[in-house]
Amino acid sequence: MLSIMIAPLVWLDIGEQYFPSDMYEQITNTHPEINFTSIENPPVPLTLHNLDVLNEYGNDGMNVYLTSNIDVTQGPAWLDGVVPDSTGKTKNAVSCAVIINDHGSGDVDVFYMYFYAYNLGNTVFFHELGDHIGDWEHNMISFKDGEPQAIWFSQHANGQAFTYKVLEKEGLRPITYSAVGSHANYAVAGRHDHAIPDLNLPVGFLLDFTSQGQLWDPTLSTYFYNYQPETASFESINESPLGAMHFKGRWGDQRYPDSDPRQPPPFFGFRKFVSGPTGPWDKQLNRTNVCPETGIPCIIRDTLGP
Repeated sequence: MLSIMIAPLVWLDIGEQYFPSDMYEQITNTHPEINFTSIENPPVPLTLHNLDVLNEYGNDGMNVYLTSNIDVTQGPAWLDGVVPDSTGKTKNAVSCAVIINDHGSGDVDVFYMYFYAYNLGNTVFFHELGDHIGDWEHNMISFKDGEPQAIWFSQHANGQAFTYKVLEKEGLRPITYSAVGSHANYAVAGRHDHAIPDLNLPVGFLLDFTSQGQLWDPTLSTYFYNYQPETASFESINESPLGAMHFKGRWGDQRYPDSDPRQPPPFFGFRKFVSGPTGPWDKQLNRTNVCPETGIPCIIRDTLGP
């Protein structure tokens, strides 16, 4: 399968504390809430197969938050994720979803969705900002007639695109660098300021750091799906659980109010804890270009750099 032969390999940063995590572990350590109130009598037990039953609550599921059972400021172990072993596998933890969108006429987009239980935000003037429970990041490779053309690297609210041929590779497999804590994806190691969308300079106030720490091969523990754009639905490959893909809610806690003792005072309107992310369904899986449509011009770089 092309989705495996040319799948990205991920370098996790040498200082990483929050490693790729098992998707089901996220369910077993959380409970569904709407507006900080637990859903009464939710389906039990929730699994990756039936998680989308929560779409029956709260605005088709969009107001549902998988909320931590234990105060996250106490550092529960499940947030740490799983360190890949010597083969690059997250043992006993399925931390990736590979989603294939075949547009026809030889055009195929393959998404590599990476899951982490915790996102550690950036520190700005000694203030840690943007932490959240649950973290979905991704690469997307666009193929034409079986040949990889370009790759998207998700980075916070936007990202970057590069031609396949210019990327660092291990054999045929492109390398992506996961930023320490935030898990944003970059094509090169080093320092990356992400204050300006689609431009990552080595200096600035909002810095991500990437390096060759632990190598992770997401394809060794992953679920596989086909995406059906006409119905915005997923088709399971090898009995991969569909409920997790169709779930419309958030994979973590709702942003704590300022009155919550866990939430430090805002720093110029920014907060330490923000809401958890939506899942893969919300990552523009039916794009017309390698970049998602965000209003920012899609630049596909043919040289490595910021």
